[in-house]
Amino acid sequence: MDNKNKASSSEAHSTEKVDKTSSTEKNVPVEKNNTSEKDVVDVKSNTPEIDKSNDSKIFNEVSIFGKKIGMTRLFLDDGNNSCPVTVVEAGPCYVTQIKTQESDGYDSVQIAYGDIKDSKTNSARKGHFALSNVSPMRYLREFKVKNIDDFALGDKISVSSFSEGDYVKVKGKSIGRGFAGHMKRHGFGGGRKSHGKNSVMRKAGSIGAGSDPSRVWKGTRMAGRMGFDNVSVKNLAIVKVDEVKNLLFIRGAVPGSNKGLVFITK
Repeated sequence: MDNKNKASSSEAHSTEKVDKTSSTEKNVPVEKNNTSEKDVVDVKSNTPEIDKSNDSKIFNEVSIFGKKIGMTRLFLDDGNNSCPVTVVEAGPCYVTQIKTQESDGYDSVQIAYGDIKDSKTNSARKGHFALSNVSPMRYLREFKVKNIDDFALGDKISVSSFSEGDYVKVKGKSIGRGFAGHMKRHGFGGGRKSHGKNSVMRKAGSIGAGSDPSRVWKGTRMAGRMGFDNVSVKNLAIVKVDEVKNLLFIRGAVPGSNKGLVFITK
């Protein structure tokens, strides 16, 4: 019996404590926010308005980053003739900076391409991308334009600015071949293969005169590193545009290896 009385008394004390705490919570005054709607409107008016829509604009003069996928063959409308094409996954790119004649001495547009982790982006670049309301990206490059008023910060550039029949210039890095000999690198023919010659088939031969000038001229074609150079190819025709998958089908060969970065200028 004593144990039951102790238990009932403890429960009564606990209920009294709960009632006290609940009453104190009810009496706590709630602080009101002193900011008015006018202050909120003023803050929003001071921030620059940037178009956040996913729709990309169509530009007459434009450049775009892309990734080379590979080569294939497309059959033309008649079904009999075909042409070799290079498939490039182009864009989307975003405008991150606009340079004008008044501020920089020339008109150009800077675009960004390729996702990158925030941990691999320094604070200076994060601030640069924040001005255009664009997440940090891996590659940046600018191109000159005539009508700078057509572009705005945050604009999205996609394959919709290109159409069939357009001619473009493609820049890329050629495939690296490593250290190569003169025959592979420059197309030398080598030495004789008969008449007693057994060790000159792949030799370069003479690289200069003797005592005069007593040196090797600059630019003499010799063995060395081959490839991985900046290469530009002009007047390549666009055969087909796939806006759903962001693909450009460019007639002919494009410099670089598969999955390599290319820069396409209209």
